[in-house]
Amino acid sequence: MTRTAQAGRTGAGMWPWLAWAVLLMGADQITKTLILNHYQLGDSTFITSFFNIVRAHNTGAAFSFLSDAGGWQRWLFTGIGVAATIFIVWQLRAHPGQKLFSFALSSILGGAVGNVVDRLMHGYVVDFLQFHYAGWYFPSFNLADSAITVGAACLILDELLRVRRER
Repeated sequence: MTRTAQAGRTGAGMWPWLAWAVLLMGADQITKTLILNHYQLGDSTFITSFFNIVRAHNTGAAFSFLSDAGGWQRWLFTGIGVAATIFIVWQLRAHPGQKLFSFALSSILGGAVGNVVDRLMHGYVVDFLQFHYAGWYFPSFNLADSAITVGAACLILDELLRVRRER
């Protein structure tokens, strides 16, 4: 039995990926704490002609989807985050030697847990990164959202590479 197969069966090979997820989640929570401690809701600091640091609260999902749904969405998105966490840990345990796949999943995991922590602690997700151009503003987001986006892009890349190898 190969070392990768052995690590996959014991779960030992997933620890570096879980450490990456914890690192991302920790960085996300530290930055959100800094924003909560130094900004009031709606405050904004001009950084460049296209980027601001702001304090925004998102009770919905990506791009504030369902943000005005009355509160039930907090528990729905928390439940989805918990379910995703369980599924991702299961996949990391099964495939720790697949580096791009595991990097992608652990990045998504770190971001998802970071946002679930916000929902449980505050009832909303703290967003603070804001890009804009010529009066158009992209919805504010945070490090957790960035980790999820990078992870999703890597997951797509991993699948494209896998399909190409199988040809």
